[in-house]
Amino acid sequence: MRAMLTLEVDAVRAFVLVADHRSFTRAAEALGSTQGAVSVKLKRLEDRLGQKLIERTPRQVRLSAQGEIFIQSARDFLAAHERAVAGLTATRRRFRLGIASHVMGPEVPTLLARLKSLDPALTIEVLLDTSRALMDAFEGGALDAVIVRSDDDRREGEILGPEHFGWFASPDFEHRAGEPLPLATLSPCCAVRDAATRLLDRAGIPWTEVFVGGTAANAAAISAGLAVAAFPCRLAPADAVEVGDALGLPPLPSHTIILHSSLSDPRTKETLRAITAAFREHRKPAGGPCLPQRPRSGGA
Repeated sequence: MRAMLTLEVDAVRAFVLVADHRSFTRAAEALGSTQGAVSVKLKRLEDRLGQKLIERTPRQVRLSAQGEIFIQSARDFLAAHERAVAGLTATRRRFRLGIASHVMGPEVPTLLARLKSLDPALTIEVLLDTSRALMDAFEGGALDAVIVRSDDDRREGEILGPEHFGWFASPDFEHRAGEPLPLATLSPCCAVRDAATRLLDRAGIPWTEVFVGGTAANAAAISAGLAVAAFPCRLAPADAVEVGDALGLPPLPSHTIILHSSLSDPRTKETLRAITAAFREHRKPAGGPCLPQRPRSGGA
């Protein structure tokens, strides 16, 4: 009869952290250990499983084919272990996170699942609001961490990734020659709106504001074919196309998504590392964050 295969929690945790951070150095920092110790734990796990889990070159650390298969089971294994321990020892902890409404995107479900897996006793409180309101709440101690865009607040923080912008419209959007470009915009105090209209003015492109609303409302206006919008590539509607090149519109500047937190206790640091990993996993590959397509042009 074949002996039952048992796994060491520390070795599995080392594997998951290497996979999340794509770095032995960062995994070691997360564990409060050394790069060599992480390598030893990973090697022990690979020997026990009889599979190569991580491919490592001088320039890149990535999951092997078998690592891709095992990673979700490894997360489930750690989550089950944490639940078992938490049921006996953990006291409930609250983590209050503010996310700017115009930053809220597809990373958030992964982020929340990762936080719950990391600490089953964690109560997660998420507040969506304007960046200014969130930063005020953060400064007043009402939030443990906030995620905003670099153009919203100039203070240094943890960079979660780039925020690229494009000119988006529906595939059947028509712009008649000689007419001002119809724009869907955010509020008049929005930095992206100000930058976009300033670039249009500088390029001598006439424009008119035909729709004003929040991020979700602007996405709806794009899909409805009402207008063109300067919009984050990451959040653009699936049915929208990037029309900047086709319409001769000026390139839009990129920003970064920033995580701010003033807490430094080990458990909060682990929570913040999970947030960082969740955002970085969803970053689009380098090169062409907004793929251009050609809309239909109407006659004069």
